[in-house]
Amino acid sequence: MYVDSYCERTAPGLWNEPLNAVSNAAFLVAALLLFLALRRAGAAPRGVRVLPGLIALVGVCSWIFHMAATAPTAALDSLSILVFILVTVTVLVHRRWGVRWALAWLAAPAFVLFAAAVTWALSAGAGTTLGGYPPALLALVGFGVAARGAAGRVLLAAAGVFAVSLTLRTVDGPLCGAIPTGTHFLWHCLNAAVLFLAGYATLLSAPGTGRTPVTAG
Repeated sequence: MYVDSYCERTAPGLWNEPLNAVSNAAFLVAALLLFLALRRAGAAPRGVRVLPGLIALVGVCSWIFHMAATAPTAALDSLSILVFILVTVTVLVHRRWGVRWALAWLAAPAFVLFAAAVTWALSAGAGTTLGGYPPALLALVGFGVAARGAAGRVLLAAAGVFAVSLTLRTVDGPLCGAIPTGTHFLWHCLNAAVLFLAGYATLLSAPGTGRTPVTAG
């Protein structure tokens, strides 16, 4: 049984979502750009070095899902995104505020609890969860405001792009009659930019650029 989640898919088959599948190349481009940014920065900071690989992994897992469109590949797609979020949050907390690794990893379960609370509130209040992505949008805004400086501005820019991409993901179904190809492929393109910006902001987030570190890591 195939997963019919998006407008472009009309039947089973590996290439029934050509735009949704091919547009995942945007994640590979984002991964390459972040890798090159790390190269230009010289010695790549510990933790940030894994982010280009995780962005590429998101693209590969999403491509697999839009090719096969099964429940297991859908879970793999979502898991890859969650892993990127949790690793980025952890590395950002460590780098931006100088929290040592032994404590910084607690940001990951904290985000999971925050996301569960926001998702439950949306489901109970509005009857929708918007795919479970609003917590990530709120986190980008919150970290952007808290980080300040260049990293904060980049995170807020990522939040703005993500708001647009989430809108495009949401209207994919309702606009299916007017746009047969759907808008989900644009979600991929803009989300690739969001992941790059989040990774780049993490690279910029050296302790002491606007805030006093909590402790050396």
